[in-house]
Amino acid sequence: MKSFVALSLLPLISALPGHGKPKPAPLKYPGLDVLAKKAGLLYFGTAIDNVVLDNKQYISIAHNRSEFGQVTPSNGQKWMYIEPQRNVFNYTMGDEIVKPAIKAGQMRRCHTFLWHNQLPEWLTSQNWTKTELVGILENHIKNEARHYYDECYAWDVVNEAYNDDGTLRSDIWLDTIGKEYIELAFKFARKYTSPRTRLYYNDYNIETVNNKSTAVAALVKDFKKRHIPIDGVGLQAHFVTGSAPSYDQISAALKLFTKLGVETAITELDVRTQLPDSAEKMAQQATDYTNAVKACVDGDDCVGVTVWDFWDPVSWVPETFPGQGNADLLDANFTRKPAYYKVSDMLGSYD
Repeated sequence: MKSFVALSLLPLISALPGHGKPKPAPLKYPGLDVLAKKAGLLYFGTAIDNVVLDNKQYISIAHNRSEFGQVTPSNGQKWMYIEPQRNVFNYTMGDEIVKPAIKAGQMRRCHTFLWHNQLPEWLTSQNWTKTELVGILENHIKNEARHYYDECYAWDVVNEAYNDDGTLRSDIWLDTIGKEYIELAFKFARKYTSPRTRLYYNDYNIETVNNKSTAVAALVKDFKKRHIPIDGVGLQAHFVTGSAPSYDQISAALKLFTKLGVETAITELDVRTQLPDSAEKMAQQATDYTNAVKACVDGDDCVGVTVWDFWDPVSWVPETFPGQGNADLLDANFTRKPAYYKVSDMLGSYD
């Protein structure tokens, strides 16, 4: 979902612990990914943003395979960075995340071919005909998919196409191409990615059974009926401490999709808190995190969990929700929070 970390944060990040200094990672075995695999998941992963790649301590944790067996580029594969000018492709930012993950033996969830946000000005500053925009969409997916061919376990093909009431979001894609833009994106993705790559629809506020999640389920059912390629649904899981969905609610939402024959994943998990924080809030946050992870572990065909970064200073939350923050598993000093330990203990209980 909202993964942008402003460049204005760079001076702040540079002043935080570990920036540019080779310190040993404080996280030791077995690690969340090791425990998740023992509990039956395919991976426990994290998003990584490019703005913090020169922080040695951060990187030592992000690419610690025992902690995070899967990596998602939070920004580097989005349209504005991949195709900043029409038919001019730049894979630098995506490669900065993907290549070290490959070297570390981590899986990759790739994100995202099509979104209404973070689009380049050349695309949004003029009017296109339907035929022109379909051609632009196919060309973009073709080039990016071929560059990362067989390097991604899954691709988030379409991201956040629905409003909370279950209607389709008005944007350049819907307004110009019509509702068929979603199936076209999946067809193009299947045409140009490896046959092994899972194709996902990804969205937020679908972690309970509601108007939005039932609309996504209807899309999946229709795609399956018409043999439009779709392999999974990603539930972003951007939650708020104390008002997150319950274990039962998340489990019901997962079943809404898996009963249609697709796999699911928790793709962008974080739990933001109204500041100032407190011991009580951290305890509740730990419960909210654990409910989401446990629902995936217990659910049929929920393959894994990705946290939307693990370190508070690079969270997207404070900029987007002023007065809220502390959404991740590790604080500014790289100290594990109660949420980390409660998730770890829960995963370990399945061993």
